[in-house]
Amino acid sequence: MNLHPRKLFPEVDNLELLSHQPITKKDLLNFSHVLLSEIQEMLGKTEQPAQWLKSAEVRKLLKISPGTLQNLRINGTLNYKRIGGIIFYKYEDIKKMLEK
Repeated sequence: MNLHPRKLFPEVDNLELLSHQPITKKDLLNFSHVLLSEIQEMLGKTEQPAQWLKSAEVRKLLKISPGTLQNLRINGTLNYKRIGGIIFYKYEDIKKMLEK
């Protein structure tokens, strides 16, 4: 987290003076508000999974065995694309399957 002094002390014009002044309760309160807003901003950001997942990633995500994943492919429950020798699954298709 990179907090700039200007963000913590917006009312201070000369930041050099801060090194010679005691910290007040108002300063601590301001810091707590800034810190909480930074934490809320970080928690609000969710990582989006990759658009295409390999078989091992899907098995780990769904907590299923290789045989179960193969059955989902065979009976058409889960769409997939084979590129070379690697099978890829679209994340959106996995979400749709789970919502059914």
